[in-house]
Order: sequence, then C-alpha cells, then structure tokens
Amino acid sequence: MIDPHAPAPPGTPPPWGSPAPLPVRPGTGRFLVLACVFVCAACGLVYELELVALASYLIGDSVTQASVVLSVMVFAMGVGSLGAKRLRWHAAAGFAAVEAALALVGGCSAMALYAVFAWTGGWGGLWAAGPRCLLVAFSLAIGLLIGAEVPLLMELIQRIRRQDAGGAVADLFAADYVGALVGGLAFPFLLLPFLGQLTGTLLTGTVNVAAGGALVLGLFRRDLSRRARWILLVVGVTVLGLLASAAVLVGDFERAARHAVYGADVRVAVQTDVQEIVLTGGTRGRPLDLFLDGRLRVGGRDERRYHEALVHPALTGPHARVLILGGGDGMAAREVLRQPGVDRVDIVELDAGLVRLARHDPALSALNGHAYDDPHVHVFTADAFHWLREAPRSGYSGRSGYDVVVADLPDPGITASTKLYSQEFYGLVRRVLAPGGRLVVHAGPVQARPHAFWTVAATLRAAGLATTPYRVLGEDAGFTPGPDRSAGESRAPHDWGFILATAGSRGPRLRLPADGPLLRTLTDGGLRRDALRTPPAGLPPPSTLVHPRY
Repeated sequence: MIDPHAPAPPGTPPPWGSPAPLPVRPGTGRFLVLACVFVCAACGLVYELELVALASYLIGDSVTQASVVLSVMVFAMGVGSLGAKRLRWHAAAGFAAVEAALALVGGCSAMALYAVFAWTGGWGGLWAAGPRCLLVAFSLAIGLLIGAEVPLLMELIQRIRRQDAGGAVADLFAADYVGALVGGLAFPFLLLPFLGQLTGTLLTGTVNVAAGGALVLGLFRRDLSRRARWILLVVGVTVLGLLASAAVLVGDFERAARHAVYGADVRVAVQTDVQEIVLTGGTRGRPLDLFLDGRLRVGGRDERRYHEALVHPALTGPHARVLILGGGDGMAAREVLRQPGVDRVDIVELDAGLVRLARHDPALSALNGHAYDDPHVHVFTADAFHWLREAPRSGYSGRSGYDVVVADLPDPGITASTKLYSQEFYGLVRRVLAPGGRLVVHAGPVQARPHAFWTVAATLRAAGLATTPYRVLGEDAGFTPGPDRSAGESRAPHDWGFILATAGSRGPRLRLPADGPLLRTLTDGGLRRDALRTPPAGLPPPSTLVHPRY
C-alpha cells in the first residue's frame, strides 16, 4: 500500500542526512553511481530477454510468453519499489544485498528453467506445468529485485550531494534507459551467439554482483559497520563462486539435459544463428531424427511417407521449375529430383547452418539422397516472406514463374511461422506461380490441431487460390519436446495435413503423376481416400499479418 506523505515543513532535513564521507570527490562519486545504474539496467534487461527467449523455445508461443514475462515483471517492479522504502535508512547495505540476490536469481534462472523442462517436462500431470510456473516465479522475483534498485540508488546519490528530486530522477533514469539499450543489444548480438543462453546469463549475473559490490564496498564503505562489510563481502564472493562453478559445469549440464530430452543417442548438437539443431541416430542401422529448436522435424522411421505425400501430388502436371520454401534438410528436394522432367529446383532456407549440415553430415546427406550435390538445385539463404517480395524484381522466378511451389515450413501454430501462413504470404506465392501452377502447403496435423489446419485452408482461399485438402497417417513419434512436451500430454501428430492449391475456381485434382517414380508409401487409391471435405461448420476466418488466427 502506498504511504501518504504530507508536505515536509520548511527546513526539515532530508531522510538521507548529512553527505556521506566518500574516498573520492562528489563529482566522481556521482559518476560512479550513475555508471552502476547503467550496468544494473543492462543486466536487468538481459535477464528479461533471456526469460522470454528461453520460454519461447521451451514452452512455445513467443507472444504469450513475452506477454507473461513483461507483465509480471513490470508489476513486480512496482511492488519492489514500494518494498525498498523500508530499506532507505540502510540504502548501501540494502542495495548490495539486492544486487547479490538479483545476480544469483537472474544468473541461474536459465539453468533452472532448462533443468525443470529437461527432467520433469515429460512426466505429465502436475509436473507438465513446471516450466510455466517457474517462468512466472522467476519473472516475479527478478522484477521485485529490479524494482528495488532505483529507490535505493536514489538514496545513495542524494547521500553524495543533495539535489532536487526531479533532477536526481532525470539523471538516474537517463543512465537506466541507456543501460537498458546496451543490454537489449548485447543479448541478441553478443551474448546469445557467442556464449549461449546459459553462459551468457551466468556472465551477466557475475557483472551484476561485481558492480553492486564494488560500488557499496568501495564508495560507501564508511556507511557500513565492520561486521556489515565482512558479511557483504562474504555474500558477494559466495555468489561469484556459485556463478563461476555453474559456468564451468555448463557443458556437462547441457549434455546431461540434452540426453534427458532426446535420449542418449545424440550425435550432433549445434546452435546456429537461427536455431538449435540436434541429430540423433543415423549410424549402425538406427533411424536418423532431426530436431529444430526441440521439435522433431524429420523422423527417420516415417519421414519418407511425409515427404512423398507433400511433394508428389503437386508434381502432377508441368513441373520443370520448382520452388521449395523451407525444406533445408533436403528431403523435399530429394523427392522433387526423383520426378523426370525437373530442370531447376530453388530452395529458400533461412538457416544456412542447416543447409551445411544437410550437405556434409554423412547420415543426413545420405538420407536426402545428396540432393545438394545435384546441379539442378540452387539455394538461397533468406527469409521466405522477404525473398518472395523480391523474386519478381530479381528474376529468380523466371519470365513464366514456377510450375510448383512446395511450402515445407514449421507448423502454423508456432508463432515465428505465423507470417508464413498468412493471406499476404500466399498472395506473394501466387505472384510467382506460373499459369496453372500448383502450391502445396504443409498445414500441420489435422487430428491434433484441426482449427489451425482449416484456418490455413481459409487463408489460401482468401488469397484467391482454390484448394484441395488431404492428409496421410503417420506413426506416433513417441517424442514431444518443445511446446508440445510441456503441455502435459502427448500431442505428437498421428497424421500430417496438406493443402494443394492453384489459382482459379476449382481445386486441383488429387492424384500422382502418371510418369512418376514408384513410391514406397503412397498410391493413387490411398491418396483419394485421404482427401478431406470442408467441415460442416464451414471454414474459420483467414489469418493475416495484422490479425493472426493460429
């Protein structure tokens, strides 16, 4: 509750009393306090971004997770500011204690969240909500501690030289906002790519406790008793030791957690500029599985059924020029190249690291039939949406456009993929289609997420494309990491949903090419049986960039 304050009578001494006895000049002392504000603000924003990024990866739906983290943290900052009023008479000791606690909680938050996800996320029941509960708890705790910083720093800066409240607040907030800018830029461009989430957060905690401890023990040590100085020193060194020990063990921790999630058969694990790539199996007769950001993207047991159903129905008719959006693993290209009469295959893949792995990893390149060695294949490292906007001007689509476009993209339910299933995106695809050209879209599982599937169909129709939806049954992968794993129940798709589309009033006929190769998992009869009819309730509204509906 906010305490009421009556105006202070003229001549009333300020609560911070006489100026603090400093080992430096007041101007230098103020600069050091503002420098500490700068560092603490940068560290605080790194903790915030780290929670958002890790939660989006482990739990899914980045919009929801960002909203939860930001709203809970801002609320907690307000509560922390009010709570810090009780510490203002011991501002130096209180600030050092707050920074030590913030460094420990914030620095270890990523490891704790990942540990709960890895070792309890698959237990189901109450344990399935563990990552979400821990996310809220860390957001609340970090927000409380960050909120307590500014009031205590206000007391400290006024202890150096009395200043009107407006001027002091302006100075503190200026340093705070600039520090937040630096922290916000350092996280995606320095910490994440060079150190990773775990080590980067631990390093941030180390900087946090070192800055807070140095300011108090160096500048305001005369405000502390001898016993208080020793206690703060021991606490700070202990926190530094814990963070350093965790940093040393990060490699072992990541391997153990990865094995807990993926099993002991992890063969390759790399973090590219775009995502984490994990390969399991692929040797000694074991099936190869490919995981992207914790989600199974290629299951070696039945990937051929998925890719045959995705590609070959779309190749009925002209197919000299084929565009694959996504599909960096090379499996869709493998199926396209099996069809006679293909002159050019363009692949637009955002992650160059995935393409390199698909080219050079022995097991993965063998599974994709060494598609990237074929001279007909051309790779463009780009975001599919932006590439399509430039394609007509750049001439990539040729004068007549593409005969077939294959959209082998992540499920529409993943927030980062929503724009790739929007009406605007399909409008761009339509521009690069040749007259009579066909588009096939992987639209996610029909049984598990029917609303998302039929929203894709509605969005394609809104873009002026006639559709033919179908699905094929697949095996239960037995693996549900990422947002599905934390949902508390197995959501592994037992089917794959696809939509074949073309410009015009009638959807394309669902059949296989007469001159096509002999397929292992697909027949004309089975494909016709797998055709889907529009649900009796009709289609949901289409999804757009400004109003996503997945």
